[in-house]
Amino acid sequence: MTSKPWQRWQDWLLALGGVWLFVAPWVLGTSADDNSSWNAWILGVLAVATAWWALARPADKAPGWLQGLYGAWLFVAPWALSFTGETNAAWNAWLLGAGFVAVACWELIEQALESNVRSGPIQDDLAHGSH
Repeated sequence: MTSKPWQRWQDWLLALGGVWLFVAPWVLGTSADDNSSWNAWILGVLAVATAWWALARPADKAPGWLQGLYGAWLFVAPWALSFTGETNAAWNAWLLGAGFVAVACWELIEQALESNVRSGPIQDDLAHGSH
């Protein structure tokens, strides 16, 4: 666990996921489908920008929550935007969505553990006989 800027591996992974998401419509040959492509392009840019924010300011918790939200949206997008028939785009969204949620949760848990370590042990007055 580290709170130093530019060192959290989860943010680098999410940035890489955002770059992949942006280029995926061309690589997967699904760029003709407007719904899946625009979703990928917009979410790709947002994911990279949010990962950059998280890398620059690792103590901020908002980027982790946003990345989790992006992942949840990516997962439901094939149904919400009606591109489940575009198999490559749908599976890409489902897999990246689940991955974004998992990595964002991992990051948020690490941040919570790190802040608990920094704040020190919790004083338990009952355990020390104080009433």
